[in-house]
Amino acid sequence: MDLPMKNNLNVNIDKNFNWEIIQKELRNQFGNEIYESWLKKIVFEQKFTNHILVSVSTRFIRDWIVSRYLDQILGIIKKFNKEIIRIEFKIENKVDFNKNDNQINANTKISFIKDSFLQYNRIDQNKSFENFVIGESNKLAFEAAKKVSEKIAHYNPFYLYAGVGMGKTHLLNAIGLKLKKDKKVTFISAERFMYQFVKSIKSNEMVKFKENFRNSDVLIIDDIQFMNGKEAMQEEFFHTFNALIDKDSQVILSADRPPNKLVKIQERIKSRFSGGLVVDIQSPEHELRLKILKTKVDDLNILYNEKLKLSSDILNFISSEIRNSIRELVGALNRVASFARIYDRVPNINEVKIILKDLLNINETKITIDNIQTLVCKYFKISKNEMLSSRRSRYLVRPRQVAIYLSKILTTKSLPEIGREFSNRDHTTVIHSVKTIERLKVENTEISNGLNHLKNQILYKNENEI
Repeated sequence: MDLPMKNNLNVNIDKNFNWEIIQKELRNQFGNEIYESWLKKIVFEQKFTNHILVSVSTRFIRDWIVSRYLDQILGIIKKFNKEIIRIEFKIENKVDFNKNDNQINANTKISFIKDSFLQYNRIDQNKSFENFVIGESNKLAFEAAKKVSEKIAHYNPFYLYAGVGMGKTHLLNAIGLKLKKDKKVTFISAERFMYQFVKSIKSNEMVKFKENFRNSDVLIIDDIQFMNGKEAMQEEFFHTFNALIDKDSQVILSADRPPNKLVKIQERIKSRFSGGLVVDIQSPEHELRLKILKTKVDDLNILYNEKLKLSSDILNFISSEIRNSIRELVGALNRVASFARIYDRVPNINEVKIILKDLLNINETKITIDNIQTLVCKYFKISKNEMLSSRRSRYLVRPRQVAIYLSKILTTKSLPEIGREFSNRDHTTVIHSVKTIERLKVENTEISNGLNHLKNQILYKNENEI
């Protein structure tokens, strides 16, 4: 049993309340990564008539769990014990004073530099300046990235923003690849920075955490928007940022929006971001998309030692239909190449349309999250304000989950983007909603039929009817 149940004399021992079973369900529902990082640390203390008492080691862990997972945890517990209506937390950071310092160091601390930071600081050798395909939409970003890699701290910080799959990470990687030859480069995502920050608090390793980041010559953080709302981590990041700037280290950041559009980020941090070099990558023009496809065909031929010969009609068709994401464009090409490899022939245009049917969103101007919300609200006879509210009444939760699920399968929006369209809900809420509806549509024929009806409305109704 991962989380020991305490057996003090004053604890209400209820044989019908099995924390071990609840733990297993938490792991199943949230996945191994969230469970190991957060939920495993919850220690069961006591069961009362209509609530339970649990403990965690720090306020930060408590606040994190309460703000993101509490509703789902309570829902899981209520499946096994319907009388439980709330969960109370207490902070209990215990130290065994019978252990000497060496025992504590050996048993409770981790080696950050050796075991944690380095394995998430891998720079991809294949993403360099040399193989970045340049066009009018990304030329400025490319040139700015090269300048930063030639003279660090001259443009500080360097802030690069663009939509999903536009090449931000490639350029950040290219900078790191060039600078790591004679500089100490730390390349990490904002989510991984957050994970290491929390881990350092739990393991009493904040000194090593600070040293690792503040001793870098170049700090590169990808997807900085994921730092939103996390006040304690923003505070640490702000001081790390200032320390690096003061010693002329280079700070490089990427995001999906400009600094002034970041939500739940401290104003002083956004101000610092805006004070450096801010550059964006525009949506790729047709010439660039076509150039990327031709380059990737050459790469595939080298990689698989094959002769994939796609006609100009097919390449023009793919580059014309898939316009918003380079990642999606390359994914479409990979599908066509896989077809050619499996059937030992190049598909024709009609076959390409079938292969890419879920990507060729002919009705993309109609299929927006806003329209999905409108139709779902109409179907369930609720208002959009009710759907987007923070209320958790059952008659609102199910329509909200359905709308989130349909947004996930019918649009190309990322989980965080979908969450923002539903009153800035966390991406974990989106994941939970999708999993819930996927399960219910298998178990409940009525829900499955309702989903199919809604999908048909969204996909095939005329825009003026929506």
